[in-house]
Amino acid sequence: MREYKKIGVWQTAFLGDAVLTLPLLRALKDRFPEAEIHFYVRAGVESVFAAQPEIAEVHAFAKRGGQKSLNAAVRLGWEIGRQDFDLWISTHRSLRSALVAGATGISRRIGYDSPWFNRLAYTETVPRRFEELEEVERLFQLLAPLGIKPPAPKAPLALGPEAVAHADNFWREHCGDRPVLGVHPGSTWPTKCWPERYFSEIVTRASQAGAQVLVFGGPDEVETSRRVLDGADAPDAIDLGGRLSLPQLAAYLGRLDAYLTNDSGPMHLAWAQDTPLVALFGPTVRELGFFPRGENSTVVEVAGLDCRPCGLHGPKKCPKEHFLCMNELTPDMVWAALEPKLFS
Repeated sequence: MREYKKIGVWQTAFLGDAVLTLPLLRALKDRFPEAEIHFYVRAGVESVFAAQPEIAEVHAFAKRGGQKSLNAAVRLGWEIGRQDFDLWISTHRSLRSALVAGATGISRRIGYDSPWFNRLAYTETVPRRFEELEEVERLFQLLAPLGIKPPAPKAPLALGPEAVAHADNFWREHCGDRPVLGVHPGSTWPTKCWPERYFSEIVTRASQAGAQVLVFGGPDEVETSRRVLDGADAPDAIDLGGRLSLPQLAAYLGRLDAYLTNDSGPMHLAWAQDTPLVALFGPTVRELGFFPRGENSTVVEVAGLDCRPCGLHGPKKCPKEHFLCMNELTPDMVWAALEPKLFS
């Protein structure tokens, strides 16, 4: 088997997708321990992976900014092609990703076999097997041409010392000996969000049961976290909406006794650290392949709705205009799954 000196892995989807790529990166490093592995991710999430030992360098791709156009994708591919890569692996199926890959001219380029233009952009293609496999195993299909068999699909998330110290200091100052519940009421996709009033009810129950509650939110979710706390009877709960960097958020999630979250990128940051979590799934289902993994992960969902799933990600609005997949997911159902994790 040929050895490689410099490998590029392209994963410019959302934060959760990049986290799900960590087992692939680990398997590559195990097989080619002397190789430099460069990880290309969506701009804004690169800081999460800066301490990952398998990665020599993380590169940010501004798919919503100056690198958005197809011409820019080709120019980026040319630039990458001048950097002595000898293996390129793309986990993305978009035209833009194919243009980047093809323009690199790297001697060995591996991607999925669909859409049709991928077969022009890559030197080797593999089936994704979407209907058969979960996402981690789909990604491992890209390693089959290299003779790498899927190991146990787990690769710990590595955190930098500054983020870990930030979480340690916060816990000493605010959390004491109480169990700590993290709550994350936001998501990129509106129909993936459990009703805020339900989150408020859980915050109230947990606080009154003796837990320290932390409410998380990204920079675009500050109002969401504030409204959840405004609707709760939990004077000691702490609003962290918009206050943490992504590495800090990851470090906080790793310290929690339990975590309640929508289907979101932070959910993947939590299960990758074996944090006990309850994930709320409405418009999406297990068969799509993105459920949190491991014995500490529990998914709560409404069974028997023939309208699920209503899309790969969940649309902006409920197509049926009833939103039963989330409205019928009651706080009682969620608390029954969450309480044993929080107070175990």
